[in-house]
Amino acid sequence: MQSGYYSSAAGMVTQFNRLDTIANNLANVGSAGYKEDNLIIGGFSRLFKEARDELPLENHTKEAAQYLNRAMTKTPQVIDDYTDFSLGVMQESNNNLDLALAKEGLFFLVKTPQGVRLTRDGTFTKSDDGTLMTKDGYEVLPNDYFASNQSIKLNPEDSLIEIDKNGQILTSAANTANFVQNSKIFVARPDNIDMLQKEGNNLYKYDGIENIQSSNDSGAVLQGFIEKSNVNAVKMMTQMIETSRLVEMYQKAMDSQMNDMNRDAIEKIAKKS
Repeated sequence: MQSGYYSSAAGMVTQFNRLDTIANNLANVGSAGYKEDNLIIGGFSRLFKEARDELPLENHTKEAAQYLNRAMTKTPQVIDDYTDFSLGVMQESNNNLDLALAKEGLFFLVKTPQGVRLTRDGTFTKSDDGTLMTKDGYEVLPNDYFASNQSIKLNPEDSLIEIDKNGQILTSAANTANFVQNSKIFVARPDNIDMLQKEGNNLYKYDGIENIQSSNDSGAVLQGFIEKSNVNAVKMMTQMIETSRLVEMYQKAMDSQMNDMNRDAIEKIAKKS
């Protein structure tokens, strides 16, 4: 079978993967704190250039020739993926438990059934017993969680709740003007943001999360704001159109290759008969 057919098929698969990523970004345009995913697409020549100095193969040997023959195609392929952690737009809300982080690389800590996770989604609420929760029902954790193993509790009788720029919660009971300190929200800054793994529901898994220290003086917490998704819907729609056209182009190339193969097969059969 002609190598062009394989190259076209592989290129189409790559563009389908790109379409999946674009569609997921568009589906989360309205998700608070969502960060855009992207793919890096390259060909073999680029991969070989980056890795050739690390290959334990001598030039002009049978092993080196076999390696090159297996991968000489310049078919585009997904070689890496990454998340754009740039800030989204800060939008004011009418909920004093909505929080946003105004700096990159910072996250809230929440407790899920799968363990402690990171999130940028600060649309919080208060449960019936006063526990500070996410909209998905996960407990928001205080800065001393790994020592105390406690959650953040707000008294039902507290009528005023203020949260300063460092995440310190201040509460005041009804008919009083005195604020008292409550818990302080865990604002995490992972050492290596590239090690974060998306898990869905705007959650990130981080190996060694118990070793993360709370950034007690972050100066980044905004009360009464939510961070919108950083996805640019217009850019995503443009990329979707571009990718769809590439899929059509590869489809036409595959059809052309298949027609050529069928014609060659018919001619060879005709000659033998």
